[in-house]
Amino acid sequence: MPPEFAGLAPPAWLLRTLRPQRAAVNRAAVVRAAVAMTLPLAVGLAVGEPAYGALASMGALSGVISDTADAYRMRILNIAVPQLLGAVGVTLGALTYGHGWVTVGTLTAVALVSGMISSIGAVASVSGLLLLLNAVIGAGLPLPGAWWAAPVLMAGGGLLVLLLALLAWPLRSGVPERAAVADTYRAVADLLAAHDSDSPGGPDGSGSAGNAGSPGGRDLPDAPDAPDAYDAARHAVTRSLNQSYDLILARRARHHGRSPELTCLLAQLNAITPVVEAAPAARLSGRPLPEAIPAAVRGLADAVAAGPTAAVAAVAAVELRLPAPTSEATRAVDHALRHAAEVVATPDIDPQAIDDRLGRPAALGVRAARAARDVALSGASWRYGLRLALCVGIAQVLVSTVPVPRSYWVALTITFVLKPDLGSVFSRALLRAVGTVAGLVVAAAVLSQVQRGWWDLAVLLVLAPLIPALTPRGYGYQTAAITPVILLLSDNLNHQGTGLILPRLLDSLTGCAIALVAGYLLWPESWHTRVGTRLADAVEDTARYVASAFGDGTEPAARARMRRRIYRDLSVVRTEFQRALTEPPPTGRRAAAWWPLVVAVERIVDATTAARVRVGHGAPPPDPAEVEQVIAHIRELTEGIRRSAVLVGVRADLTGPADSVLEPLRQEVAAARAVASPR
Repeated sequence: MPPEFAGLAPPAWLLRTLRPQRAAVNRAAVVRAAVAMTLPLAVGLAVGEPAYGALASMGALSGVISDTADAYRMRILNIAVPQLLGAVGVTLGALTYGHGWVTVGTLTAVALVSGMISSIGAVASVSGLLLLLNAVIGAGLPLPGAWWAAPVLMAGGGLLVLLLALLAWPLRSGVPERAAVADTYRAVADLLAAHDSDSPGGPDGSGSAGNAGSPGGRDLPDAPDAPDAYDAARHAVTRSLNQSYDLILARRARHHGRSPELTCLLAQLNAITPVVEAAPAARLSGRPLPEAIPAAVRGLADAVAAGPTAAVAAVAAVELRLPAPTSEATRAVDHALRHAAEVVATPDIDPQAIDDRLGRPAALGVRAARAARDVALSGASWRYGLRLALCVGIAQVLVSTVPVPRSYWVALTITFVLKPDLGSVFSRALLRAVGTVAGLVVAAAVLSQVQRGWWDLAVLLVLAPLIPALTPRGYGYQTAAITPVILLLSDNLNHQGTGLILPRLLDSLTGCAIALVAGYLLWPESWHTRVGTRLADAVEDTARYVASAFGDGTEPAARARMRRRIYRDLSVVRTEFQRALTEPPPTGRRAAAWWPLVVAVERIVDATTAARVRVGHGAPPPDPAEVEQVIAHIRELTEGIRRSAVLVGVRADLTGPADSVLEPLRQEVAAARAVASPR
């Protein structure tokens, strides 16, 4: 860009907000969206009831939004439960349509419930979204037929998506679960093959935290745009392990260990965990692993993907010609890899012999009662619910007192923008406005040039597949894809044509403004990053993990669960960090200041695991005084994070025997204190 125009360039936080995300297109979901949203309208047109067909297609749109799971059993939960809540919502909305303040009170109460249940989990979040969304539609549009017609039709449209998603179940049962575990093995292979630019250079693992940040916490990055290869691979392993364990354990909640295939998959996930734990020790050794090691893990991944019946032959074809181990780290990798191969090659595994690294899931009723109790007693869930209820209440009061025709779109906009678990409210409001404008341009062309009737089917066949195709790219792209579809279907109900365009734009901008003012600016927690608080919790857990690794009597399985929990928590911190970076200054800048410390804490956990692995394979154990010194410094860091939001560099007096197994850990802790410690 020429220098004279440099000042006109958009700020970095805005560019991050508008930047599309990389994501593969789910072709099966694209086809399901086209069929599920077009077929109901076609049936409605064929029987002379296009309004009924449009309602069912709206329900199919809800099903397309909910269709995010890979495993077939999880799809039943992810699609069916939100449809049930959506049917309740449209019923409440339709029963209060045109009743003035009763409508206002009902939608406000529904918004409170929707916001509160969003904190339970992904399924509850989508269910809460559809509960409020359909209630807004029912209260804002005159729906045809008896009071029960709209709930039945909309739920039926959503269940049509579920039916189409389950058609391949008899042929592909278990394939998504096997693919998830195989992908985890491939991610671990990439981790073993990765070499970062700042890895320690000596066999004793001496080195520094490298790019964890600059000395003194100065020159902090705006974003983690270029993590080194090892860090990027470790993050990929964490995500993949989280997804695979969630997938397998969620299914086992119903099987209770009765499924041999799920038992094998869980055993295979557990077997790859020691390989993951050995990876930091190999990295800190300063010597790259031979290519035969990651190649062997990729061969095991192919064996897992092949399924239990072919696994034995596939593993036999994997040439585990591993080089002779020469150090504690390489012995750990060799031992863990041979154990993983043995597990993958074992077709029958006793369910009682499996140790669930994340714990066995409780019964569904127990988890539901626990979630309900947590929501009722959680201050955060009440705050989220009140924010959403306040904004929806203001919107309904506004449209009830100001003569705006069919302005249900105001509350609908707030419903999408202000879902507290879906990211930054500020960025979603901005993306909603941009996406709505783009979608309205398409809608204007459709409504002005396409006559209502059979031509609508051709338009839906083009527009409906764009929803699952563009949704992974970002919220703005999803909005741009959904807007013309909703306007096309709603025009089959109210027949306003292009008269919908300008009112919908004004309604969207009004909804975004209400969400920004009443749901964002009036709540101080919105513009104060929560990265520090969550990171402090992770650092405190890290101190306990160090204690458990050296001499407090913690069982290896419990220690593995602790490590996995810390990495999960740090993954949440990373997600919160990425969300905060899309906030305008100063929030985004304050969040960026925490980035070096996030990286440093991850490396402390890695160094602890590496030290424990080396001790387990022949290295002399550290002196208890060394362990206590490290733990004390980590706890000081924790207390400092809780007391202050300003990060500066401090000197950490951490010394000990240079040949100790804890020397790399001491250096990582010292680097964390020097890079970014609270003042």
